[in-house]
Amino acid sequence: MFPELNNLLNTTPDKAEQGTLTLLCDSKTDGSFLVHHFLSFYLKANCKVCFVALIQSFSHYNIVGQKLGVNLTMARERGQLVFLEGLKSAVDVFFRAQEKPHPLQFLREANAGNLKPLFEFVREALKPVDSGEAGWTYPVLLVDDLSVLLSLGLGAVAVLDFIHYCRVTVCWELKGNIVVLVHDSGDVEDEENDILLNGLSHQSHLILRAEGLATGFCRDVHGQLRILWRRPSQSTSQRDQSLTYQYKIQDRSVSFFAKGMSPAVL
Repeated sequence: MFPELNNLLNTTPDKAEQGTLTLLCDSKTDGSFLVHHFLSFYLKANCKVCFVALIQSFSHYNIVGQKLGVNLTMARERGQLVFLEGLKSAVDVFFRAQEKPHPLQFLREANAGNLKPLFEFVREALKPVDSGEAGWTYPVLLVDDLSVLLSLGLGAVAVLDFIHYCRVTVCWELKGNIVVLVHDSGDVEDEENDILLNGLSHQSHLILRAEGLATGFCRDVHGQLRILWRRPSQSTSQRDQSLTYQYKIQDRSVSFFAKGMSPAVL
């Protein structure tokens, strides 16, 4: 995890808020560093994590995780991490016989639109157990990223329904958290992606939006991060609070600074 980002969000692994939905969004840049941050954050918080990884392989996340101080292989072996590797699972769906519905079963359906098997996978992975398994603080669902589901033929409504059922189970019943990444298509017209992004924005308690610089590539400033806290229970004047920082990604950390305050230009 990135300590500077924790400072901006005013949180630490031992005092993280529960029952929240966090939306990660990137536009004209790569926001995957936010996924790596929250994955390592919740593993260090001793949470039970279900990671639906639709973009990269397990080895990729494990290599980055080791740089951030967590070992995904050990976390998976001790039952703390349940990892669904979308790239490998897609092969299983098409070429291997299944005794029960696969989490990505919709890939074989003529009319894709049913994410119930994926929801059942998440619920089974995060349900409390009474066995001798280590006691985790609370469950966390992490998805990287939801935009892939749209590319595979699902509609935005089906994806929003999936997140709704996950919120009921993970956030409300189990008092856990959900973190999802969605790409912003930006200038490209993509109605389904816009519906998904807007729908999730209204449900989220925290939105982190990574954006590319309007001036283009810069060696010392890689982009800007907009942070929006949403508190639906408070009055309109106090409900939303936002901050914007620029950032530079380094090998094992990310540095944040106010706009125009990069050490390279001071």
